[in-house]
Order: sequence, then structure tokens, then C-alpha cells
Amino acid sequence: MPHVIAAVRSIATYVAVSLYVLLVGPPVLLVSIWTGRALRLYQVANGGVKLGLFLSGISVEVRNPEFILEDRAAVYAVNHTSNVEPPILYSVLSCLYPRLRILYKAELRKLPILVRAFDVAGFIPLERGNRDQSLPAIEKAADSLRDGNSFLIFPEGTRSRSGELLPFKKGGFIMALKGQAPIVPVAIMGARAAMRKGSLIIRPVKIVVRFGPPIETAGLTLQDRDALIVRARTAVAALLGEPAA
Repeated sequence: MPHVIAAVRSIATYVAVSLYVLLVGPPVLLVSIWTGRALRLYQVANGGVKLGLFLSGISVEVRNPEFILEDRAAVYAVNHTSNVEPPILYSVLSCLYPRLRILYKAELRKLPILVRAFDVAGFIPLERGNRDQSLPAIEKAADSLRDGNSFLIFPEGTRSRSGELLPFKKGGFIMALKGQAPIVPVAIMGARAAMRKGSLIIRPVKIVVRFGPPIETAGLTLQDRDALIVRARTAVAALLGEPAA
């Protein structure tokens, strides 16, 4: 019976959020393109996230929010086990909008309305394995960091099927070093139970988002990249309660 209820709530969530995006998204997107301002777009997106969380029954608890740097640009490095994590983290970090950007997979550019919204919001696509595309994208993201915009990244590069922390990719850390922005480790727990990889069912669970102390990059160079990755992964693992190895 709980599975049936979760399935019904999931269908209601998909339908409601899709209608929300289709009805509210285009006019707000046009206004944002016309004015060159993404604030309304951020607010509408945040409203869509809250609607989805409410309908699906997901609750979110935030711990150590004092480590969110509202007055300076930072790179928020988060573990990744579920599709629900990006919108949840986006909503949690909404105190930063419109100065929050996302480094996202280039494959998502296939989504028609969302890709225009991503462009207006300053999100940057990254095509992993394509050096000719990824290097300019990382440089563009570093410029955005220097302009005062924060970034949300999922350094594992893909969702972990087991929930265990995967090795971290280097792109987001090169961006942080070039932009001389701190890395804020973030652990999100419970999301895998909400929506496992390969499943469309969203289960009503409690999700905990825990922030760690920022890791400064000021004065570091690209030669410090590997050590920075190890340090950040160790911090995220500690927040998850996992061994760092």
C-alpha cells in the first residue's frame, strides 16, 4: 500500500510540476530574456521545487547553514545519489539567488524550455571527456566566480548506485582554483531512498543537507588540484559519516 500511495503522489508531482513549468515558465522566461534579469526566473524555479517537494511528501532539514557564504562566491561540492538532489540543493541555496550558478551535464541541453532558462540564469554546460568544450567552459565558470557568482557542483560526475561516495572529477576544482573561490563541502542524506537511480517513484522521506566549513583556495595553484580534491572528498565523506578512502 505505501508503494501505491508513493506512485500516486509521484504521478501527481510530475503532472503538477510539468504544468507549472509549461504554463508559468515561458512567459517568465521571455520577460527574463527581454529584461536581461534572471531574478524572476529563479523565484519561479524555486516555487516549482517547493511544489514538487510538497506533493511528493519530501521534507528537508538543513544543518550548519552558517557555512553558506552569502557574501562571497564559493563552490558547493555535493555528493550525488538521486535525481532529487539538484532541485533540493538549489532550493536550500536559494538565499544566494540570483548569484547561484550550476555546472551541469551538457546532455541536459536537449530539454527545450529548461535549456533556455539555464542560459538566462548563467548555468554552464560541461561535456565531460571533450577537452575542446570542457576547458573553455571551466574558464567561463571561473570568470563567473570572479564576478561574484557561486556554483553548485556534483564532483562525482554521476549518481552513485550504492550510495557510497565515488571518486571526484577534477573540473569543478580547476574552476575553483582559477576563480580563487573556496570549496564548501556538502553532504545530502536520504535522497537515494527518495528516488533511486533507474526509478521514477518519488518516496516521501526526510532528507538532511549538512554543510561543512569552507576550504580556502586563496594562494593555491593548479598544482594543488589533486590535494584539494582529496581534502574536499575527505570533508564530504566525514559529513556523510563514511571513511574517506
